[in-house]
Amino acid sequence: MKSSIRRSRRAATAVALGSVLALTATACGDDGSGAGGDKGSEGSGKGEIVFWDNNGGVRTDIWKQIIADFEKANPSIKVEYVGIAATEYQSKVDTAIQGGGLPDVGGVGAAMAAGFAAQNALDPLDGRLGKSTIKDKLNEGMVESLKSAGGGDTLYSIPTSANNGTLYYRTDLFEKAGLDAPTTWEKFYEAAEKLTDAKKNEFGYTIRGGAGSIAQALDAMYGQSGITSFWDASGKKTTVNDPKNVEALEKYAGLYKKYTPAADLNNDFTKMVAQWDSGTIGMLNHNLGSYQDHVKALGTDKFRGIPQPTGPGGKRVQVSNPVDGLGLFKSSKNKEAAWKFIEFAASHESNSKWNESAGAIPSNTDAAKDAWISKAEPTKLAADALNDGSTTIVQLPYYLPDWNTISKAENEPGFQKVLLGDMSAKEFLDKMADQLNEAQAEWDQQKS
Repeated sequence: MKSSIRRSRRAATAVALGSVLALTATACGDDGSGAGGDKGSEGSGKGEIVFWDNNGGVRTDIWKQIIADFEKANPSIKVEYVGIAATEYQSKVDTAIQGGGLPDVGGVGAAMAAGFAAQNALDPLDGRLGKSTIKDKLNEGMVESLKSAGGGDTLYSIPTSANNGTLYYRTDLFEKAGLDAPTTWEKFYEAAEKLTDAKKNEFGYTIRGGAGSIAQALDAMYGQSGITSFWDASGKKTTVNDPKNVEALEKYAGLYKKYTPAADLNNDFTKMVAQWDSGTIGMLNHNLGSYQDHVKALGTDKFRGIPQPTGPGGKRVQVSNPVDGLGLFKSSKNKEAAWKFIEFAASHESNSKWNESAGAIPSNTDAAKDAWISKAEPTKLAADALNDGSTTIVQLPYYLPDWNTISKAENEPGFQKVLLGDMSAKEFLDKMADQLNEAQAEWDQQKS
């Protein structure tokens, strides 16, 4: 099994290398063709464009509002909206890259930028942004995050939002139990224990054991260990399996079934959020995106959303915030109109409207000053934590072609074994570290 995984990883890296070389050739005077040899065209700036939403169903309504606003301001352009579930989006784009049928514009978050760019499917946006009305209006940290995620110094996606990790807790349950807010890891574990009464189906915490579990586990690990870099000083070996991280994961996984529901083993974020909203569970780790769900279910008086707990000495460490954005696909036949839509979506009014709906941190710096930010406490606290120097971000290696595979399909089943006690935290993290170190070594080799 291990050798087959390595072969598949080498194959994926080889594909990425070929695409990177193609990008290099383009920069040196090639015709700039995208995947499948289609370099697209600027078009007339009028007519129809197609937009693929990478969180269809969840954000469909707000995107349709923004599209209506855009079409009113640009009556010569029509936008066809296609909503695609987040879990299916990347594979759909990858299939379209190989077989044709890409949209003009699509969601391109940090976790996807490198893979799409390596396949030569995205248009570089630095030049367009430099001439744009939003060139000085985007959060610099988000822009740099997407550049880094894209594998270098080129911008392939215009940031729209950051979705910070958030610890939600039931203020009514905490007050009843006489507990302080879980602002430190020590208080977090104390609350998880004291709020649990399994016989009454009351639990202190809900842990994510299904799809998406690795990112949450990494956040808890680095938050407790205080390690501030994903790689050691050499840049060649990951810190994932550092003894401090191993100890942190052991403690975190030990919550399962003791202070959490047994159903957590298979819960993805939608099931986890629904379970928290409808039950008597003290705490939930998710992100700003579920804030409105909690408001609808609980009102604003029964819960709070705060930044991740701090460790010893008041130090807060968390893994990189997922930055979402919009990319322009190279095969587009109407890039001028497509760019107008991206520019409009990232403008003050639209960006504010979208992020207020999502409860996320706006990329547009004017939108980040709007009144709703102060009213949405989790978003305000998250933005403050990112900007006041109290938080250190561990940058995840989104640029690795195999990052998504390693952090999802290859290790989510292993994390479930850790929760069940069938695999030790050390064994699990050592395996992941081997995969990451190999992927990094291959990436370094291909670059050189």
